[in-house]
Amino acid sequence: MDLWENIALAVNGLLANKMRAVLTMLGIIIGIGSVIAIVTVGNSMTIAFSESMKEMGTNKIMVTVQEKNMNYEDENWISHEPQEGDLLTDDMIHRYASRYSDTVESISLMESVGSGKAQLGSKTANVDIKGVNADYAKAENKELLYGRFITPRDIEGKKRLAIVSESLAAELFQGKSPIGEEVFVKVNNDVIAFTIAGVYKKDASMGGYIDTYVSGKDASTDFFIPLSVAQNLKQKQGGYLSFSIVTKAGTDQNDFTDKTKSFFQPYYAKNDNFEVQVENMQSFIKEMNNMNKTMTLAISAIAGISLLVGGIGVMNIMLVSITERTREIGTRKALGAQNWAIRLQFIVESIFICLIGGGIGILLGLGGGALGAKALGYPAVPSVGAVLAAVLFSMAIGIFFGYYPANKAAKMDPIDALRYE
Repeated sequence: MDLWENIALAVNGLLANKMRAVLTMLGIIIGIGSVIAIVTVGNSMTIAFSESMKEMGTNKIMVTVQEKNMNYEDENWISHEPQEGDLLTDDMIHRYASRYSDTVESISLMESVGSGKAQLGSKTANVDIKGVNADYAKAENKELLYGRFITPRDIEGKKRLAIVSESLAAELFQGKSPIGEEVFVKVNNDVIAFTIAGVYKKDASMGGYIDTYVSGKDASTDFFIPLSVAQNLKQKQGGYLSFSIVTKAGTDQNDFTDKTKSFFQPYYAKNDNFEVQVENMQSFIKEMNNMNKTMTLAISAIAGISLLVGGIGVMNIMLVSITERTREIGTRKALGAQNWAIRLQFIVESIFICLIGGGIGILLGLGGGALGAKALGYPAVPSVGAVLAAVLFSMAIGIFFGYYPANKAAKMDPIDALRYE
């Protein structure tokens, strides 16, 4: 009996017991579908995150002050609040920029004031007030739609100017040009008037993804003001917990990250509580992608337990099928069928059941993954590798769980089989 005859027998067997066949496949369908859906959503999130980070710039290096020997699991560990002497100063940053002027393209400084509410007449909008320097727009890839960004002169003169998002401009000014107009912002129980100097395009960075879950007046957008004004509002003379560096094209990011760390380390050599951590965007993206892939793999492994259950179901139904067809097996062996031919017949049937279940699972998984990615606001990115692995895994399940019943059928004594009632 050739392969096609075995496949025909398998099809006839499935059609003769349709409901039993569907129930047998159910575990395979659920397992394969769950894994494909999870991998699709995981891929979509990973790619969307990578693209978002790339938009922020892969030639970016972040310098951050953090506590030494952090150990949240230690009950005796005490967290320290950074004092003025623990912060990165303007003098440090100026010396760094001068030393590496041939490599550093721009340095982004930011001071968060906190959340507030912008108001114009009866219309309001939630904002996150951030004091920034002139290089911030270039370093953070902020695209101006019209107007201008904050300049060094604005910072020196402590001018109360603001750069607002397009959504805030649309909400408060309803199509009119906001440039040169005043908007009042309530922050820290004070109401301060700012003149709008520019409007930036709201990007699809991490903040943009978060905002997709919040709509209308509840959405909060960045409200940029001169760094010096922000420091006055916080009654702070200077010093930063972090800042970003944009390097010139062709810079070896890992090498320059090490140089940057070596530059700032001496300033904190005698600091008992804090140190400087330096990371580049490329390593950060790689680390986050690896974490995302690990989580996807772990969840997929849990979902894959249903494949094991499905495989046991296949073995069970094959044992039942062999019992029902004992006389048929005896007749075939009496007519000269070899053990390998009997074994092959039932293994093919087992593989066929698993492949059909796997195929249905793949279709449901791709559909479910696309819906899941869309619900989260990401473009669906199915994994070709996961689909191929699902097909191969379905065949492997068919062989593994079908071999024992097939081998049992092949070893039947033809006389005993013919006597079976």
